[in-house]
Amino acid sequence: MQRQKVAVNGERLKNTLERFADYGRTPNNGVTRLALSEEDRLARDYFCSCCRDLGMDIKIDDLGCIYATLEGLEDKPPVVIGSHMDSVKKGGRFDGILGVVAGLELVRTLVEHNIKPKVPITIVNFTNEEGARFEPSMMASGILSGKFQKDVMMKKTDVDGVTFEQALQSCGYEGDTSNRLTEASAFVELHIEQGPILEREAKSIGVVECVLGMVCYEIEVTGESDHAGTTPMDMRKDALFATNNLIAEARHELGRLDSNLVYTMGRMNVLPNIHTVIPNKVIFSLEARHTDEDVIASVEKIIQSLPDQAELLEGCEVRVTKLWGRDTVWFDKTVCDEVEESVRSLGYSYKRMVSGAGHDAQFLATYIPTAMIFIPSVNGKSHCEEEFTPWEECEKGVNVLLETVIKLAQK
Repeated sequence: MQRQKVAVNGERLKNTLERFADYGRTPNNGVTRLALSEEDRLARDYFCSCCRDLGMDIKIDDLGCIYATLEGLEDKPPVVIGSHMDSVKKGGRFDGILGVVAGLELVRTLVEHNIKPKVPITIVNFTNEEGARFEPSMMASGILSGKFQKDVMMKKTDVDGVTFEQALQSCGYEGDTSNRLTEASAFVELHIEQGPILEREAKSIGVVECVLGMVCYEIEVTGESDHAGTTPMDMRKDALFATNNLIAEARHELGRLDSNLVYTMGRMNVLPNIHTVIPNKVIFSLEARHTDEDVIASVEKIIQSLPDQAELLEGCEVRVTKLWGRDTVWFDKTVCDEVEESVRSLGYSYKRMVSGAGHDAQFLATYIPTAMIFIPSVNGKSHCEEEFTPWEECEKGVNVLLETVIKLAQK
């Protein structure tokens, strides 16, 4: 690719992001665009029309992933950029879609400056990243990377009993297995941070080195139900009181491990959930995330020791079940260094950082050299209608992506 300094059109980028937000825009200026919904179909149609206007070749795989490719001077594996277009319910205008629109703006910039890439450049839209309609999240990229089995995923249902396979067929975006992304020279995903770190430290760009490893457990506390008014306190086996003790103990022990460890008890069911009945069962989740596998191992040791804390159980029984876990996914050092060099050449403030949230990039990284670029989220807000990233920060992020892709496509 011939080398020349170019920059993206910030106003065009903004207008395109707002146009996509119209497909599922909520009254409070958020977005509800569930995977393979009518809103998703319309967004896909618009994306494809934009790509055709740029002379790009469009292919769709058997999972509904869209690949729009700008031809290169040489027939070599492409540099791939992109993300996802689906959202959570009442989500924001930037999560996922920014990475796809960034690809559009990047290609538009190359075309209008008559810059011919040495290798092809492909924009990808991965199907069902959020998992808001069909669990699990990152479904398509998980199948592509061999983490999930296609036949199992196709049978996943939404709240109305519609299977993923049925929705894919109804949406009109079921393509061929032969079109799957199997190789690339690199994959770079631009995404909002979805956290407060960049804004707090007044940095414009995050050079993402990894996605945190994590572990998730379900903890079940079993006691006995009795009348809330007639049972003396010293004769109760209150599952909720015991749970309260266990949570306090877990917070104390986990808080001593490492200042970078994050942990959450995000789901709790109390049974029978009647104010006049002593709870006989509580089921809650405990997840933790960290880069170091030794720290995660210490977390698991603490969780697994909870049933042995007899003085905390108040006569109740405790069972812990590991639901799932993942190792830290480290991104390709060479591609990360290219991103950093691009930021430095543009003079933007930045920091090397980690991602606490999962992204398609973590699955792609298992078979393609991969990196991620973060830009700030105002107040760290995401997965909500208040989600916002200043337009000038979006423009900076796409300029970094452009500079990085230009360099990667020279190789």
